[in-house]
Amino acid sequence: MRIGLTKARSMGPVAEAVERGGGSVARVFARADLPLRLIEEPDRLILLSDQLRIVESAAREIGDAALPARLSLGAGVASLGPYGMRVCASESLGLALNLGTALIVRHLQTATAMAVTVRDGRAHVSYAVTDASAVGRQKNEILALGYILDVLRRFLGADFVPAEASVSGAILTDRGAIEAALGCTLSLRSGAGITFDVRHLAAANPSTTAGGDQRDTAPVPDPADFILCIGHLIRLGLLEARPPIDWLSRRLGLSRRSLQRRFEAHGTTFLSCLTSVRTEEAKRLLATTDRPIGQIALDLGYADPAHFSRAFQDWTGCPPSAWRRGVRP
Repeated sequence: MRIGLTKARSMGPVAEAVERGGGSVARVFARADLPLRLIEEPDRLILLSDQLRIVESAAREIGDAALPARLSLGAGVASLGPYGMRVCASESLGLALNLGTALIVRHLQTATAMAVTVRDGRAHVSYAVTDASAVGRQKNEILALGYILDVLRRFLGADFVPAEASVSGAILTDRGAIEAALGCTLSLRSGAGITFDVRHLAAANPSTTAGGDQRDTAPVPDPADFILCIGHLIRLGLLEARPPIDWLSRRLGLSRRSLQRRFEAHGTTFLSCLTSVRTEEAKRLLATTDRPIGQIALDLGYADPAHFSRAFQDWTGCPPSAWRRGVRP
């Protein structure tokens, strides 16, 4: 089983857009069965299929089919964190696009295919979702086109219009609004992409502040690493409460028994993975924040601090207060 993940920031400032449009952010996130606290955690990893559902639900909530284009073009590729800043810091457009395609599956989202090809004097940037989810695919492609256009316009000017832009699908609802938001016409093809004159690849970066954040971002787990991906989904669930196995099985589109068999095939159980994640999160919060132990207990899904303290002592051999004193100067 391959589990496609993406950083929450990749869907842009969706909560603010829904609020501005008069919609309910809580309703949008509830439809996707995701914790509302995710808004405060832009680098939290979520399922790529969840991102597709949220963007689709948000567009429907405020009746704006062009919302994905507004999200990505409004925020810009730099909003994607160190990944986006590295792309923006490239010396030329060609280097920026090649870097973006090389890093996307490791540092932003998996279950994605992006490529730059050159043929007959034209360059083509393609984007595709390889995840099996059927919901929201076209809107996610429009979101991606907005980010790609933002890169192109950073190097070629705000008025740049590509030779062609396309999305997949048989129909495109509210085409005029979407094209107006993107600033170019759209074709319906077998896949999403943008085509332009190959000579533009040599365009130098016009920014005098190019450089940005050159740090490597925390890598997104390999979709084939079941246990590592599951750990990130459990961390996501902890934003709301202790996630039950049924919550996880719904996320993955598996029956409870099928999911249990997946754990057994990896020599572990859901409870063991949950305990491991809670242990890691407890240590991280104790070491890096001044959050009261009682609040940490609640954040990790414990009914009261006493239950958390007993569990932490079982994990580490000492109570959380003593562990915190031992690891902090």
